[in-house]
Amino acid sequence: MWRATHRGTKELDILVGRYAEAMLPDMHGEALDLFEDFLAVTEAELQRWLLTPGAVAVDKYADLVAAMRRFHGLT
Repeated sequence: MWRATHRGTKELDILVGRYAEAMLPDMHGEALDLFEDFLAVTEAELQRWLLTPGAVAVDKYADLVAAMRRFHGLT
């Protein structure tokens, strides 16, 4: 949770942190492993995926990014 809320920019702290706060309690196994890997992606990449309309995340994270964008009403 701490890593999700301390991304380096306020925007990502909010976007990733609030999603984590809501979803982490129900994440298990592969979903949790994927989210942990996602947290290692660079700030610039995450910001582009989440905040740029039409930006496409790498296949590994495409569903997670889409879910996070829907969660925040960014679709």
